[in-house]
Amino acid sequence: MLKEKTSSWTRPRIPRTLGYYPFFRVIESEQDTVVKIDGKDVLMFGSNSYLGLTNHPLLIEAAQKALTKYGTGCAGSRFLNGTLDIHIELEEKLAEYVGKEDALSFSTGFQVNLGTISALIDRNDYIILDEFVHACTIDGSRLSFGKTLKYKHNDMQSLETALNKIPGTQLKLIVTDGIFSMEGDIAKLDEICALAKKYHANVMIDDAHGIGVLGKDGCGTANEFGLTDQVDLIMGTFSKSLASIGGFIASDKRTIDYLKHHARSLIFSASLPPANAATVMAALELIKREPERITKLWDNTRYAKKRLMEAGLELGNSESPIIPIYVRDNFKTFLITKILLKKGVFVNPVVHPAVQPDDTLIRFSLMATHTFEQIDEAVDKITKVFKTVNRYYPEKLISLWEQK
Repeated sequence: MLKEKTSSWTRPRIPRTLGYYPFFRVIESEQDTVVKIDGKDVLMFGSNSYLGLTNHPLLIEAAQKALTKYGTGCAGSRFLNGTLDIHIELEEKLAEYVGKEDALSFSTGFQVNLGTISALIDRNDYIILDEFVHACTIDGSRLSFGKTLKYKHNDMQSLETALNKIPGTQLKLIVTDGIFSMEGDIAKLDEICALAKKYHANVMIDDAHGIGVLGKDGCGTANEFGLTDQVDLIMGTFSKSLASIGGFIASDKRTIDYLKHHARSLIFSASLPPANAATVMAALELIKREPERITKLWDNTRYAKKRLMEAGLELGNSESPIIPIYVRDNFKTFLITKILLKKGVFVNPVVHPAVQPDDTLIRFSLMATHTFEQIDEAVDKITKVFKTVNRYYPEKLISLWEQK
């Protein structure tokens, strides 16, 4: 039965046969503005390393020192033998950074939302999600025993309608991304917090793409809005601006203590490797020491957006270094991605079911370390490829991704 099930799933086969399959591309170098693919230099505009720190010498040195002192791993969970002093130091610094009493680190960002939401939401509780939240938030809600409601993306009337349906005595947790990972727009956190106060709800923000990007010293979306005290839970990841892997949740001390004893993805997973913890601490120090990195990131963002809009490309409502370039056809999205890679530009295709079939897009993301010249080269090539594909394929193509 297992082989029958897996053999009958053929969706990737046609794009692979035609040479347009765009996933699991192999990179042969460090994550930088230029990477090596098949031995050739390719401009990287598909990375989440917003501040360009993944190959910074100070971060590498911090990781090496931690390896020498602690070894390669902890050989157990935080709950038992896997808590090191470096974890406690990291969590203290993270809590201070985002303005909360305490924080708790996990081995991946996915595990943070999986463990936090499922631990906090019981059978009679409610979780209210923006429809565009990340998959880990959706999976966390599925693992909980509570009831899940969704509201239309960044639509405050839809959110209020959902809140209105919930009995006033029940725990209500509103969860939203800070910066939405595909669309690049920012949550209306001020309006969300106002509704939360009106309906006696709590607020959790997934700030995976906001940490290092928004707020003073990159402290995130809540800091950007001046609403840190009104956001009950701040989640962040280490795999983007902080140049490592892992994630954290920050809140008051009692909530963090509760999660330490209830979050299954923490209790039953091996703890964050010491080298990764050291890397994150070094990144936090560097961000504070070099605020000009964030300034440059936003300079690059404004410049790229201006160039792309002048080229007549459809960008949606992006307000961040994540810029969606809409294609609105699955197979055209694959085709454009493949051609751009051949021309030396790496971008990410986003197709159905990750987005609706008519919302397929190229995800173009900026780093602080990009130069204007690199942005110009990428935009010029993207513009030419879009024009070429639309000239030869003016109508929607048959979605080969959907065919069996």
